[in-house]
Amino acid sequence: MKLAEHIKIYRRGMGALWRLSRDEAAFRFLGALVEAVTPYVPIWFSARLIDAIAGGQPAGTLALYAALTVGLSFALGFLASWFKKRMEVGNFEFSDNLAFSYSRKAMEMSYASIEDRDVALRRQLVESETTRGYNFYTLRECTQSAILYLTQIAASVSLTASFFALGSVAVWMKLSLAAGVAAAVSWQMVLYSLSARQVRRLLSSVVDVNLRVGKLNELTGDYAYGKDVRLYGMGEGLIKKELGLSLAWTRAYNRVQLRAGVLDALSKAADFALRFGVYLVLIYASLRGEVSVGSIAQYVSCVTLLLSAAAGLVRAVQRLAVNDGYLKRFFSWFDIPNEMYKGSLTVEKRDDNEYFVEFRDVSFKYPRSNAWALRHVNFKFKVGEKLAIVGMNGSGKTTFIKLLCRLYDPTEGVILLNGVDIRKYDYDEYMSIFSVVFQDFKLLAVSLGQNVAASADLDRARAEECLKQAGFEAWAASMPRGLDTPLYKDFDKEGVEISGGEAQKIALARALYKDAPFIILDEPTAALDPVSEYEVYSRFNAIAGERTAVYISHRLASCRFCDKIAVFHEGEIVQTGAHEELLAMNTGKYYELWTAQAQYYVS
Repeated sequence: MKLAEHIKIYRRGMGALWRLSRDEAAFRFLGALVEAVTPYVPIWFSARLIDAIAGGQPAGTLALYAALTVGLSFALGFLASWFKKRMEVGNFEFSDNLAFSYSRKAMEMSYASIEDRDVALRRQLVESETTRGYNFYTLRECTQSAILYLTQIAASVSLTASFFALGSVAVWMKLSLAAGVAAAVSWQMVLYSLSARQVRRLLSSVVDVNLRVGKLNELTGDYAYGKDVRLYGMGEGLIKKELGLSLAWTRAYNRVQLRAGVLDALSKAADFALRFGVYLVLIYASLRGEVSVGSIAQYVSCVTLLLSAAAGLVRAVQRLAVNDGYLKRFFSWFDIPNEMYKGSLTVEKRDDNEYFVEFRDVSFKYPRSNAWALRHVNFKFKVGEKLAIVGMNGSGKTTFIKLLCRLYDPTEGVILLNGVDIRKYDYDEYMSIFSVVFQDFKLLAVSLGQNVAASADLDRARAEECLKQAGFEAWAASMPRGLDTPLYKDFDKEGVEISGGEAQKIALARALYKDAPFIILDEPTAALDPVSEYEVYSRFNAIAGERTAVYISHRLASCRFCDKIAVFHEGEIVQTGAHEELLAMNTGKYYELWTAQAQYYVS
């Protein structure tokens, strides 16, 4: 990475830090300044006090120096403590805003990006790196350190400059001191660079290992996997796999840290050698009467702090340089564009309810796939009709619905609503006309009523009516707190665990509550028992009302209630028609599927 890119990423990172929490950033960096100058107060006044004692100054002067040393140190310490407390308060805001930024970005992404495995893995990676203290956490800590060390270097140079201004001190002494400091700092830079390079190589080589360990840890700790793990005896295998990956990482890390320890020892040896040299130079100058006793203490302390600060600054800058790679990856996830065209047209409200949806030569491939999920689909249906979509697994049924709802745009062809390309409609308004229950729907660990309303605010009478229509009325009445009963135990120990069939009825009630003109049900009875399934079918027309109802189903009994059936096979629509019409052909894919399931139906 070139210097210009490092600077660009650093500036962007600092801007983001400021937006995440101004208080946290401001008080952290102000605290660094106070912490940096604090040790120089006793250094300077102690030197003056020693010289005053040696010079036989009056007791009042000695007391003044002592009072100023203690008083200023106390004031700076008090200020540092106050800054630290304010920083800790700001840290809560910082952490909350950082966590929320992931959710906000996810909601801004297109569904295609959310479903993209590479995007999901990148988010897991940046979240994992954040948890381990990289990107923003390293940025703010290293910037804090850099401010502290730069301030200490400036203060050390200021308080040591008088040594080089002394005309009585030989030039070779001044040059020796300056050269020694420069050599020690350069040596530390080289050694730390070698150490950091080894750690960087290690971390870049175990990105995949860290993701695997995190996933395995998630599997062993998530109750959703608990039944299968126990019934099939997978626990020991998962633990062994996780332990094996962790041990491999630990061994590699230990090797790197051992080498880093050797380099650190060499760095410290150079540091102490220089300190010894400084003592010799200053002692020699003192014996010749060229510097005062107090000045010796001042110079030794300042040079010592200068060396420590220089070494710390080198570490901070090199850590920042390494961290720029993590920040770049972090921003790469937040920079994923939403390429879904939003449109601007208002969805037409027609008094005659004469809406038509048309798929015109639509083909579609999922991102990063070479296989066609749909191919040359041509289909038209009228709004208000009851449409069934049937076919074997992988035939393109759910893909058809995702395109209709504009979760994806077609790779080829166009989808029209009343003759207008749906991409030209206002995206949010177009999405609002669909109520969908997907096969992999999700309920939230909030109250029953909030799940139905999909909102914190709900119309209780309307929610109860929708639950009744969905066949969940009896269950809802048995709930201990009615609509206020929390689902699941994620956040409430009194939460109710519900079955798959019950969850499906709640999801259906949620679709009804939205009251959109299109209601789409993906396998609406898959988790229901035969009696509940019959109830849904028998009340199909009442549930759908005047809405357009689209059913995706493997159970062809549902098709009897529909005006039109579209039969999918290998990404194409191979038949369309009503139930009796398709059966009367005595041939074709629908007849084949019906015959295969005939034993389950009574005509």
